Amino acid sequence: MFVDSATILGQGCEPSVKNSEHADGTSPATPKRKAIALFSGGLDSILAAVLVHRLGIDVTLLHVQHLWSGGEASRRKIRAAADRVGLTLRIVDASNEHLGVVRHPKHGYGSAANPCVDCHIFMLRIGKRIMEDNGADFVVSGEVLGQRPKSQHYDALLDVAAESGLGDRLLRPLSANLLPDTLPVKEGWLRRDDLFSLRGRRREAQVMLASEFGIEEYPQPAGGCLLTEKAYGARVFDAFEHMGRDAVTRDDFTILGIGRHFRLSDATKLVVGRDQSENEALAGFASGRVLIEPALPTVGPAALVEGAPSEEDLELAASVVARYCDHEDAAPINMQVTEGKNRRVVSAEPLDADDARLRGWRIEPKAPGARRFARR
Repeated sequence: MFVDSATILGQGCEPSVKNSEHADGTSPATPKRKAIALFSGGLDSILAAVLVHRLGIDVTLLHVQHLWSGGEASRRKIRAAADRVGLTLRIVDASNEHLGVVRHPKHGYGSAANPCVDCHIFMLRIGKRIMEDNGADFVVSGEVLGQRPKSQHYDALLDVAAESGLGDRLLRPLSANLLPDTLPVKEGWLRRDDLFSLRGRRREAQVMLASEFGIEEYPQPAGGCLLTEKAYGARVFDAFEHMGRDAVTRDDFTILGIGRHFRLSDATKLVVGRDQSENEALAGFASGRVLIEPALPTVGPAALVEGAPSEEDLELAASVVARYCDHEDAAPINMQVTEGKNRRVVSAEPLDADDARLRGWRIEPKAPGARRFARR
């Protein structure tokens, strides 16, 4: 069956499997072949898993959790999506293992700090491990040829299959007829005519398939994980430069996604909360860092100072935090500085909102040759 980005041609979307036999022609009395389907909860992964299941394969969904995959809110959505398609779901938390992929990607980064090729290999290696542990026969992925220019072009898909160790035990059913035959087809467990030829970034074909399969609820395409965001990427690379890649911990990566980030000097970084939830989150990471907050009755953000700040750095940090406090003039504000069990109050003059140094300190994607930071 051929499917391009806009039209479904051939037999239609109904698989040619009869109720009296599996896709490989064996009778229902013959044990079904088993597959592990990588499952993000997105439409492509839903379609790939459902298609293979409808073709007579015993499919178990596998969601690989990592630090940037959304936490418990994401897990609830994943479980709901699995429930809707009626397939068994297994969630594996690989967060700690995945940090090594982000720190040292063999294939480098995309436009931000996103090691997409290495992430795909990492997910598939976990899929291979689960496949072997559960006596399954192959792994299913919802990848579509050409959907992502860096990680899903033809050669990349072949390289990822090889480097993951799966080789021809990896089936991408949505684009299978545009790729070399893999073991499920070679062995006759599935027929080429029941697989598809999707290509490119348009999604009309997937939407049509969802309708044919009776899949009515699925998420719309999103912008990708936090690692693909250039602002976050700038913070990651700043941390790598000043801390060392292997010294950036799970907590550090989490903090990089919170608040405003300022590089005050090579030795000092300041993170300022933008709302109450971020203030509370930053306060929760105060151990081993300096916490700066406005002293009552002043209202304003919580902030963390990281690195090895001098007294001058702490004074400057307090002035930056004071700039974001509620105040009507430039009069000094009392700021509470907490270092471990030591707590003191300092008077800080708020920086002017138009102070050009704020932009220079801000950690964000900058044009080549831009000044990294400025002092007093």
